[in-house]
Amino acid sequence: MTALEPRVHAERAVAEPELGFETRQVHAGAIVDAEAGARITPIYQSAGYVFESFDDGVERFAGRSARRAYSRNDNPTNVVAARRIADLEGGLDGVLVASGQAAIAAALGALAEAGDHILAADRLYEGTREMVRGLLRRQGLEFETLPIDSDEEAWVRAVRPTTRAIYAESIANPLGEVADLDLLGRVSARTGVPLVVDNTVATPYLNRPIEHGAAIVIHSTSKWLGGHGSAIGGAIVDGGFDWDPARFPHLHAPRPHGAPSWAERFGRGAYGAYLRSVVVLEQGPTLPPQSAFLLLHGIETLSLRMERHVENAHAVIDALRGHPAIARIHHPSLDADRAEVVARMLPRGAGSVVSLDLAGGRDAARAFLDRLELVSQMTHIGDVRTLAIHTGSTIHGKLEEAERLALGVTPGLVRLSIGIERADDIVADLRQALEGLER
Repeated sequence: MTALEPRVHAERAVAEPELGFETRQVHAGAIVDAEAGARITPIYQSAGYVFESFDDGVERFAGRSARRAYSRNDNPTNVVAARRIADLEGGLDGVLVASGQAAIAAALGALAEAGDHILAADRLYEGTREMVRGLLRRQGLEFETLPIDSDEEAWVRAVRPTTRAIYAESIANPLGEVADLDLLGRVSARTGVPLVVDNTVATPYLNRPIEHGAAIVIHSTSKWLGGHGSAIGGAIVDGGFDWDPARFPHLHAPRPHGAPSWAERFGRGAYGAYLRSVVVLEQGPTLPPQSAFLLLHGIETLSLRMERHVENAHAVIDALRGHPAIARIHHPSLDADRAEVVARMLPRGAGSVVSLDLAGGRDAARAFLDRLELVSQMTHIGDVRTLAIHTGSTIHGKLEEAERLALGVTPGLVRLSIGIERADDIVADLRQALEGLER
C-alpha cells in the first residue's frame, strides 16, 4: 500500500441538498474539537500524530486506519477547508496546496506525464502561461491553445490520443473573457478527456464548473475565497470522472503489495485519492494550517462579499463609462459578442475584475496609478480592498510588445480588482486619479 493513503473518503465533501450555499459556506465540513468542544475549527499546528502502538502506525501508513499519519497531506484544519470548498463546488473531494500556482502544477501533474498533450483556451492568466511555456514544457508536457470562442467541433478535432486535459479559466484574467463551459463539458464527454477549470475569479458563488461538465476545479484561495489578502493558498476539487484506462493507466495500474488500483478502490474519485496520496505527498506543496484557518474565516462570508464586489464593479463601470481618458473598459458584462455565454455561465454576476484601457497609454497609466489614494497599487485580486496594477509592465512585463498586444494587453491597460468599500468612495478616487488625462 502507498504510504499515507487517504481514508476511504472519510474526508469526502458530501453536500446537504436541503441546505443553501450561504449556510454551507459556514458549516460544510466543519468538525467540533473532540477534547475542548471548540466550535471554530482549531489550528492543528502539528507535523504529525502520535501512534498508539506499532500496529497502529502500520495501519495508518497502509491507509486502513481512520486516523492520520502525517500533516504533509492530511492536516485536520486543511481537511476542513478543503471539504468546504469541495462542497460549495459540488465536488467529491478537495485538496489544499501552498498556492494557486501549486494547484495548477499539481492538478496537471496528477493527469499527465512527459510526452502528453494539454489542450487549453488561449485566454489565461499570464502566471499560468509562464508556467506552461517554462517549467511544465521543460518537464515534457506539450501545450496547445485554441481561441476561447472556438466551436465544439474545433475542440473535438484538436483532441489527440495523448491529450490528458482540456484547460480553461471560467473568467479569464485580466480581460474577463468567459469560457463556455457547457460547450467544453460536451467536448469532455465526447472525448473522454477531463475538463479542468480555474474558477478563481468567479468563485463557486457565481459559477460551479462541475455542474457544466468539469471534472476538476482549481482555485487560488488567496483571492476571493480567502478574501482578505492575508494568506497564499490553492485548492483542487475532484468533481468525479470516468477515468479511461487507456488515457490514465496510472489510475488503473496494480499497486504494491496487492493493493487495489486507485480506480478500483475509489471509482470516480480516483483522481482526488491519487492527487493527495501521490502527487501532494511526494512533492510536498503543503499549506500551513494557519493559512487554512484564515481561509475558513474568509469562506464564511463569501456570498456576502461577492454580492458587494459585483455591485461595486457595476457602479465603477457605470461611473466611468464614456470618460474621455478611457479608450475601453473590459468586463464580461460589456462583451456584446458573448453576451449569451456570459448570461448563461454567470447569472449572479460576472465578477469584479474591471480593466481600463487608458487612451494615453503607458504614461497615462503611470500618472493614474501614482495619483490613487484609496485604491492600492499592488499585484493581487480578490481582496476586500480595491487594487490596481499596470499589467504590461509587471505581470506581462516579460513579454515582447507584440505578444502583449496579441493578448489584448495594451500600453494603457490597468487592471482593477474592485473591493467592498463604499462604491462612491472607490469611484471618487478613480475619478480624481483620471483628472487631466483626457485624450
